[in-house]
Amino acid sequence: MDQVLVWAVVIIIAAWIILHHSVKIVRTSEEKIVERLGKYHRTLNAGLNFVNPITDRVAKTVDLKQQIMDVPPQGVITKDNVTIRIDTVVFYRITDSLKAVYQIANLNQGIANIAITTIRDIIGKMDLDDTFSSRDSINDQLRQILDEATDQWGCKVERVEVKDITPPPDIRDAMEKQMNAERNKRAKILEAEGDKQSAVTRAEGEKDAAILKAEAEKQSNIRRAEGIKEAKILEATGESDAIRQIAEAKAKEVELIYGAIKEAKPDDKLVAIKSLEALERVAEGPANKVFIPFDATKTLASVSALFEAK
Repeated sequence: MDQVLVWAVVIIIAAWIILHHSVKIVRTSEEKIVERLGKYHRTLNAGLNFVNPITDRVAKTVDLKQQIMDVPPQGVITKDNVTIRIDTVVFYRITDSLKAVYQIANLNQGIANIAITTIRDIIGKMDLDDTFSSRDSINDQLRQILDEATDQWGCKVERVEVKDITPPPDIRDAMEKQMNAERNKRAKILEAEGDKQSAVTRAEGEKDAAILKAEAEKQSNIRRAEGIKEAKILEATGESDAIRQIAEAKAKEVELIYGAIKEAKPDDKLVAIKSLEALERVAEGPANKVFIPFDATKTLASVSALFEAK
């Protein structure tokens, strides 16, 4: 009875060991390379898989997710003989696990070596200034060359980024001074442009103000001249009306006098007396005297006769 129990336990333990080595669970984004008697047999995909624990073994587990590899900083000489340090990172993904396992012993080391030699080749054809202004071009060239070189290893290089480019200290100091000079130059240019614009705006404002002032003075002079003209016209009109009224009054006065003389019907004696009175008033005037011949009475008598004839 005890011997049967022992054999049962041994069988159970052996079955558990066999089952444990036979069942392989592969996670998502992974593949497992199975070898049978030291030779590639098959690739296990994600999920539950069974293998022969006696003849088969899992030689390699391959991660299919995107991998990030930081290439160590490298000293590179530019076309103009300046030594700079470049820090690069490579993003890649394994597309063929069989090639990645059997075509190269160390995939990361192979990618790093190709990246270093490619960087030196690309930077060696560029000037220092071009390395700073052409990062996108450097990244594209690196990715294309690395992708072609690693295709035989079942690897797809998706992106390459130059993280940092470090020039020597003396070159860095010279570049900082140059950048400061450029910034000062741009600041002075902007300041000069601002002063110019301000002066132009001020001149335009003064010009507009002068034009408005001249227009105002012109309008003022026109209105002043029109006022003087209207005043003179009114004054002349007033004088004309006054002269006309005086003339009308004189005419009316004469008409009244002659009318009175006509109604009085003067005789020769009255005319002679009035003539004498007139001469007397003339004699009382200023020193310059005017003498009328006495025969003028005849003329007055003739005037009287004319009135009578009317």
